[in-house]
Amino acid sequence: MRYNSILIFILALFTGMGVNMGMLFLGSWLIPLPPGVDTSTREGLRNALPVLEVRHFLFPFLAHAMGTLTGAFLVTGYAKTDTFRYSMYMAGLFFIGGLSTIIGMPSPLWFSVTDLVLAYFPMAWLAHNFAKKLKPV
Repeated sequence: MRYNSILIFILALFTGMGVNMGMLFLGSWLIPLPPGVDTSTREGLRNALPVLEVRHFLFPFLAHAMGTLTGAFLVTGYAKTDTFRYSMYMAGLFFIGGLSTIIGMPSPLWFSVTDLVLAYFPMAWLAHNFAKKLKPV
């Protein structure tokens, strides 16, 4: 990795993380939790799972997918070489973050599987292919 590509990768990673956090914030505003539900602790989330609906998991999935998509798109668009490898590294870092969240916080099995299978590597692949088409030769 060249120094220029490392800087681009780091900037793309932080931008993707910002998109992830922004999507989570937007989701909590658009789809509020049921009254009295506190998900700020592991125990609170475990107690809340029976009353949470599928719609409450939409923005966490979108946050993971869009964060990865953004990071991979930017690194593909601005890095000079090895863009596919950098996109997959981006997906790998976001995947590790998603996996650690799933391990650390309880979630339904369907969400865990969907999130880990669809939100990371497929999004990086899509972003890479789209960015390559837009990138001037």
